[in-house]
Amino acid sequence: MILPIYVYGQPVLRKIAEDITPDYPNLKELISNMFETMDHADGVGLAAPQIGLPIRVVVIDLDVLSEDFPEYKGFRKAYINAHIHEVSGDEEDMEEGCLSLPGIHENVKRFNRIHVTYLDENLEEHDEIVEGYLARVMQHEFDHLEGKMFIDHISALRKQMIKGKLNAMLKGKAHCNYKTKTVRI
Repeated sequence: MILPIYVYGQPVLRKIAEDITPDYPNLKELISNMFETMDHADGVGLAAPQIGLPIRVVVIDLDVLSEDFPEYKGFRKAYINAHIHEVSGDEEDMEEGCLSLPGIHENVKRFNRIHVTYLDENLEEHDEIVEGYLARVMQHEFDHLEGKMFIDHISALRKQMIKGKLNAMLKGKAHCNYKTKTVRI
């Protein structure tokens, strides 16, 4: 089922998400719906707060990038109770966008190496060092679990330059080709 994506201004996007227990109701269905919602919106990642749930569930699909990054061929994973414990390596500057910030793309600096723990869809524990583009995507998506968005990583000047777009979203004027849930002030 395709779910509406919560847009900038929705309070759930600024909450710290909670870990869930293995008996969380309909978890497999939720993950399936998140993948379907992300696919419909042409995203590579989606966090549960972006569909209104303040829980630590993220889906990532990098298969769409496999032409440029062959190592991601068939890469489609869910991350449950994900936590970043350390960031390291080099800081790399790259443009990011977000399904909860339609029409906004900004350069964001992120480290290229992270230490993460999470449960997979089968509730098996993982403790990994992740590098490269996947580390960037994970940082972006896992930020949502901490109540952060990529615009929190840009300069005050850049924020000022996109203020009009952000204010439009706060007024319920988000323009995109997928279902959204906006706040109207």
